[in-house]
Amino acid sequence: MKKRPLIFAIIASGMIGSCKPSKQETTEPAARTGKPVVMVANYPLKFFANRIGGDLIDVRFPAPTDEDPAFWEPSDNVISAYQGADLILMNGATYSKWAEKTTLPASKLVDTSSSFKANFIEEKAAVTHSHGTGGDHSHSGTAFTTWIDFSQAIAQATSVRTALGRVLPEAAGTLDVNLKKLADELSTLDARMKTVGGRMGNAPVVASHPVYQYMARRYAINLKAVLWEPETVPDDKAMEALKTITATHSAKWMIWEGVPANESVEKLKALGIVSVVFDPCGNTPDSGDFLSVMQANVAALEKAFP
Repeated sequence: MKKRPLIFAIIASGMIGSCKPSKQETTEPAARTGKPVVMVANYPLKFFANRIGGDLIDVRFPAPTDEDPAFWEPSDNVISAYQGADLILMNGATYSKWAEKTTLPASKLVDTSSSFKANFIEEKAAVTHSHGTGGDHSHSGTAFTTWIDFSQAIAQATSVRTALGRVLPEAAGTLDVNLKKLADELSTLDARMKTVGGRMGNAPVVASHPVYQYMARRYAINLKAVLWEPETVPDDKAMEALKTITATHSAKWMIWEGVPANESVEKLKALGIVSVVFDPCGNTPDSGDFLSVMQANVAALEKAFP
């Protein structure tokens, strides 16, 4: 996604966590540093691992910054880097489509969402589409943006801590302290989001993309999604599809993954719909980190629903 200037008040200054300009994946294995090498499937897991393991580990996330890691196709060299790591942290919930087509060593593999697998959300058949530099894909099947339910983010961080204990058994105390601090910060976000959900009071909301299922369930947000991209201005067909939704789901707000085009904002404003950004932060943000992006996301919703 391209970055655009902040264009309306409810997008908090400095919050942006969408994708950086194009960057190629790392195709050559990085030199060993003497620390356990931890390969991760997405940026949230990189953040969790770094916060919990700190300087004791070497965390690597090779996905290009202009692609959605959920649909990214790594090269053979990068797959080899995953296979050769000391630990592989996967998001689970069918997140990494490439992993379904290759073999990763089970002894090193950790599915960080396995503890709440029974609560996965299944999406019905969805339209196939494309965005960014990736190919066509669909959001049907298991919803995979697990971490924007912050209680699930805590569960994933806890899984990361347990996994790091395998390669750092002597550092149990440090890992526990670091997890506690991170879990407390995520718990604060969870409490704030519960308050926001209460303020929304089942008010209809639309989302620009079907990635907010767990957030909507956790915080009781009455949400329906379209298939729009922040950098693409919706055409007449897209606007008519939105109007069909709002005929029975009278939304006054749209939640976007990134800062939308000015023209998109104006088109929505003409329908009485206000734009709000909540960046899922699946990839590395341009500035700040996972926590600062999520704090800005929550602040934007708090401002929209005072």
